Amino acid sequence: MRLAFTLITFLFIVQLSAQTATETWDLQKCVQYAMKNNISVKQADVQARIIALALKQAQLYQYPTASFNTNIGPQFGRSIDPTTNVYSNNELLSQNYGLQGGVQIFNWGRLKNNIAAQEFNAKAALVDIEKAANDVALNVATYYLQVLAAKEQINIVTIQITQSQTQLDVTRKKVDAGSLPELNAVELEAKLATDSSNLIAAQSSYQQNVLQLKGLLNIDAALPFEVETPSVDKIALETLADLEPSSVFQLALANQPTQKSNTLKIKAQEKSVLVSKSSLYPTFSANYSLGTTYNNKAVNFANGNKIEYFDQVSQNFRQSFGVGLSVPIFNSGTNRINYEQSKLNLQSLKVNEEGANQKLKQDIYTAYTNVVTAVQKFNAGKRQVQSNQKAYDFASKRYEVGLLSTLDLITTQNNLSTAKLQQVANRYDYIFKIKLLEFYKGQGLKL
Repeated sequence: MRLAFTLITFLFIVQLSAQTATETWDLQKCVQYAMKNNISVKQADVQARIIALALKQAQLYQYPTASFNTNIGPQFGRSIDPTTNVYSNNELLSQNYGLQGGVQIFNWGRLKNNIAAQEFNAKAALVDIEKAANDVALNVATYYLQVLAAKEQINIVTIQITQSQTQLDVTRKKVDAGSLPELNAVELEAKLATDSSNLIAAQSSYQQNVLQLKGLLNIDAALPFEVETPSVDKIALETLADLEPSSVFQLALANQPTQKSNTLKIKAQEKSVLVSKSSLYPTFSANYSLGTTYNNKAVNFANGNKIEYFDQVSQNFRQSFGVGLSVPIFNSGTNRINYEQSKLNLQSLKVNEEGANQKLKQDIYTAYTNVVTAVQKFNAGKRQVQSNQKAYDFASKRYEVGLLSTLDLITTQNNLSTAKLQQVANRYDYIFKIKLLEFYKGQGLKL
């Protein structure tokens, strides 16, 4: 039994030693790294860049369009000779140049409103990156604190095993001397086996939480990794008086990314409604074109000489300019339906905003209730540990003088161990719930 415990402890110490040879990570470093490398944050960043391109496109729509074209090729058979403008069977080589474009003169603010809508969408996309980063930060904090709790639980169980082993050694000597029955040693051996099993479970929990944390950081699971263990007593925590839910909610409305994003998306949709409405009215535009031609059969009628290339390009130069009016009369109701849909989309966004604000308020009040409960559990757990510690100390003294059975000693020892392990969970649960309310206030996550 001693060999098994020694082997388990040795393997875990070796693993921790390998990890501590690497740089340790505190919570702030984990959060900052995750914000830069987490997959969800990267996806939000890509989406923001896509929307930024949509904004750039909307801005470029303000400027006149221009396109250039040219073509060159021979003509065979009966066709119009561009030099005489009559049909002939001559073979000739011709080339055309053209430059054309247009610009919208008046479209009921469609371009301006579209730019404004895309600007709001671009701002909302940047806030969505912040939202994705916040979600990741909360998950990082959760697993970070679970890693710390698992490490502390490992220490508690390890100490418990050491105590059980010491008790077994002392009892075994007394059994061998004939002063105690074999049953006492067997019961302690069973207790030691249970403690060793608890250590394996605690180590497994530690490794699982580390893997989850690595996943959030987008770190290779095979790489060494060790979190920094801060002094729990030095972790700054606000008092309940500073976390009153109504004031936290008002702060959260102003600083939480979800709320800011919802507001920006509503403003964007309001502009999109105006864009859709403008499609119901006539639009005015201007267009222009420039062009020239060349063919290898062109001659000067006055002297019969061939007209050179650049002379033809200059002589055949032409230009045109026009103003256009487009009036939507009937297109299967597409424009009207798009307009009505855009208004409904705006209404949907406003309903979503109302629901998100209600959920935020409910989450904050629930978090405050959870903090109050966590404080009560933490204080009760502290008293329970103190009581069980006194009971165990008294039981140990009675056991040493033969006034207490091994089974009763094991019971008090188990009660103390259970209370300590539960208090570790209570402590970190209390810390996380306080930090969650601080996070809603816009104070970030730090230990």
